[in-house]
Amino acid sequence: MTEQKNNKKKICFVIQRYGREVNGGAETYCRELAEKMAEAYQVTVFTTKAVDYMSWYNTYPADTEEIGGITVRRFPVEHPRRQAVFDAINGRFLNGALHGHTGEDSWFEAQGPYCPALLDALRAAKDEYDAFVMCTYLYYQTVYGTAIVKEKAILVPMCHDEPFLAMGRIQELFSQPAAFFFLTEAEQRLVQARFHTEGVPAAVGGAGVDLPATVDAARFRKKYGLTGEYILYAGRIDEGKGCDEMFRFWQAYRARNPAATAGLTLVLMGKAVIPVPQQADICSLGFVSEEDKFDGMAGARFLLLPSRFESLSIVVLESMRLGVPVLVNGNCEVLRDHCRQSGAGLYYQNYREFEAAANRLLADAALYAALCKNAPRYVEQRFQWGVITQRLAGLIENLGNAQNAQNAQNAEHIENIENIENIENIENSENLKKGPDAGAPESETRQKGVDAQ
Repeated sequence: MTEQKNNKKKICFVIQRYGREVNGGAETYCRELAEKMAEAYQVTVFTTKAVDYMSWYNTYPADTEEIGGITVRRFPVEHPRRQAVFDAINGRFLNGALHGHTGEDSWFEAQGPYCPALLDALRAAKDEYDAFVMCTYLYYQTVYGTAIVKEKAILVPMCHDEPFLAMGRIQELFSQPAAFFFLTEAEQRLVQARFHTEGVPAAVGGAGVDLPATVDAARFRKKYGLTGEYILYAGRIDEGKGCDEMFRFWQAYRARNPAATAGLTLVLMGKAVIPVPQQADICSLGFVSEEDKFDGMAGARFLLLPSRFESLSIVVLESMRLGVPVLVNGNCEVLRDHCRQSGAGLYYQNYREFEAAANRLLADAALYAALCKNAPRYVEQRFQWGVITQRLAGLIENLGNAQNAQNAQNAEHIENIENIENIENIENSENLKKGPDAGAPESETRQKGVDAQ
């Protein structure tokens, strides 16, 4: 078994946080993809010792551990995020007052995780691995690490249209990788339009959706004492995820539609970064287990996702896989595409549209049944791990072929130089034996003598 593992190509995933305790869509996606790729490759992960992205405290004590059969190497963050410092620097950026690489470097260090030791490890290991899968574009390890391994780097940007794409460092980043692995067609369109990467090898992968062996909505209701219908939000409870707007819309919706919303609850799953309104019709559960997450999704009337900035949204796909429709923020192109392509959800771009869509999901039985029927079919057809891993493997193998071709070209070039040098050495040696005028025509030799006189 060890010999078989050693014969596999070696790939390294690089990401800011990694572990089963980590709450984040990008990090969960990276972990699941790495575990799937380990079936065909020898996989290692380079990451930090942080669990929490707001503080970047070094929580994991070990430098190396095994998770899901994968070796995870952890490097210390040099200092935690100083929120006041970051807010000030970020404010300067958003106001157009942060200029040049020096200013942007201060932004990336302040945002965190500032981890130079991880970059040192990349330098030391760049010849050891066949490919480096650099996950999420906006963090220190990707912005500065991709250049170190660019000939072997596959960038998984997980990006959406936001102001940070205008940074000089980000423009440099998107010019560096040997290949791109996108989550959606919308993300690929965005990157190609902004950075003109059409000539760089790329694939659209997405994420697979694995359901647990048993999903039990009644179990969830009993555990948390839910008796009526509920709408579910799953994810980090944060302004960046649109949760402040979600709370405002929910309160207005309840006030304007008392009969339609009688007994209806907004259930929240995820860590709260902003305050959650303390009212009877909002139930905040905090971080929940995978069992509770899927049980809760299965029992929801629909999943609500208010974020404007999503590069894929695993929870939308999981909800659809369970046959539960979604209501999403239509200002996000990725989420809008999911609804249009699946026929399994509605979207809104302002409060009036939110209210109208929510009412239809609650009252229009024919529409609701059609959305429920379409939802699992969309995911089953487009988001299967087997297809996704094959596409990433194709990029990895092409990297190897391109590198072998480059090595062969370099070797041929060196051989040609050596042959030329050998020929010149032989000719020079023959000329030295015959004298300085050896090989010249007799008339030329005589003319030289005349001129010399």
